[in-house]
Amino acid sequence: MSRLRDGLKRGAELVGTTWFLLMFGAFLIQVFTRYALNAPLGWTTEACLIAYLWFAFWGAGLMVRERDQVRFDMIYRAVPPGVRRVFALIVTVAMGGLFAVALPANIDFVTFMAHDFTWVLEIRFDVVFAVFIVFMVAFGVRSLWRAVRLLRPGWRDEI
Repeated sequence: MSRLRDGLKRGAELVGTTWFLLMFGAFLIQVFTRYALNAPLGWTTEACLIAYLWFAFWGAGLMVRERDQVRFDMIYRAVPPGVRRVFALIVTVAMGGLFAVALPANIDFVTFMAHDFTWVLEIRFDVVFAVFIVFMVAFGVRSLWRAVRLLRPGWRDEI
């Protein structure tokens, strides 16, 4: 199981890194053509925006660990571990539930965007925004899995 998890993690990191490199490469091409050649390219700006969108949501959904997220936790850190566990469980279930409830409307909106295209590269907007659905599903699955871990023995490792 851990080999599968590690392989999936490395795959997600590879995809995220690829999106970052595509964004950075398009940015460098834009800087070069704009300032060295005085002939800016329109597609590079659009490519940067799309790659950034994919990198940000892909990374947030599949690469960033729970412990690495920024949060305001002064009260959380001030209470005993048992209360932290209850707080974590409430927040995890609430956020996962909100994402689950919002998922159908978001899928509907993303599929609705199929009729429109980006202005320069002419990529359908449903393809551009599909990563948000990936993010929502990944967040929901991660929330469910965290809730299970919080209910099991060894829950202290989760808080």
